[in-house]
Amino acid sequence: MLNKKEFYPQLLVFLQFALIGLIYLFSKGVFSSLVSMSIFLLGAGLGIWALFHNRLGNFNIQPKMREGAVLVTSGIYAFVRHPMYLSVIVMSLAMVLSSVTLLQTSLFIALIWVLFLKAKREESIWMEEGEDYVNYKANTKLFIPFVL
Repeated sequence: MLNKKEFYPQLLVFLQFALIGLIYLFSKGVFSSLVSMSIFLLGAGLGIWALFHNRLGNFNIQPKMREGAVLVTSGIYAFVRHPMYLSVIVMSLAMVLSSVTLLQTSLFIALIWVLFLKAKREESIWMEEGEDYVNYKANTKLFIPFVL
């Protein structure tokens, strides 16, 4: 049986993917308009930029520390602490904009909340690792460069 320490990260990942799936299911698709497609490609580009600066074994889809994880501060990580979440938010926004409804908007807000909870959990773990993350956090934004 899973304890709370193991269950919570898995629950957040499940909710993240369930919400993304529901947003996709109820959208007209990102290729339904030039605006949606452009926003989706922007989000994909942000994700690729993040992957370019972070080696594959260094991050974890669950909000917990991988053994041997290294703090990355180059590329997009110089501006935001969670660029992969930013990428997910932007790509999901593209799907929501393809068919804006109260349901889509609610699912999108719920997704942002789940990603916020994942980010805060990750940050609490990184804060235990030492001063490097404390300094990094003081000089970067959570999701949106120069804003939030």
